[in-house]
Amino acid sequence: AQTAGVKTKTISTLFKVSEGPKGLQKSLARILDETSRAINNGDTLIVLSDRGVDAENTYIPSLLATSAIPHHLIRERNRTQADIIVESGEPREVPHFATLFGYGASAINPYLALETIAGLRAHSTTEEKIPDRDQAEENFREAIEEGVVKTMAKMGISTLQGYIGAQ
Repeated sequence: AQTAGVKTKTISTLFKVSEGPKGLQKSLARILDETSRAINNGDTLIVLSDRGVDAENTYIPSLLATSAIPHHLIRERNRTQADIIVESGEPREVPHFATLFGYGASAINPYLALETIAGLRAHSTTEEKIPDRDQAEENFREAIEEGVVKTMAKMGISTLQGYIGAQ
């Protein structure tokens, strides 16, 4: 028997600013359709990405995009076929991460928070010893992880697996 490999599909959460609220609705429907097609194609990781925002393109809030997918996949009876990874500039605080996990994200790439850490390090004027980039990012990850675990513990949940999608 051959083991299937991990296949990834990146789905943009962007839509044209000029389309307004109708563009958001249309883009959300597109994301659900692309997710279904990706799973039917054997993709096991769905990456929701808001990279590429500019003057003409805005994004669906990551929580809205993330939370719509599990319900859609449950209706299609294939929710367990893929994990959702959120690649977003939005999450930067513990509640952002905890909420995204709670609404279905299996992993989060907070690229803007990590770029901000790098920028703060590069432009620091303090005389104090500044940790290198890897250590600064690790400090951020540990703080977020500790906060999410503390949030889960207050609810009586002991594992992230038990928290993902619990709403």
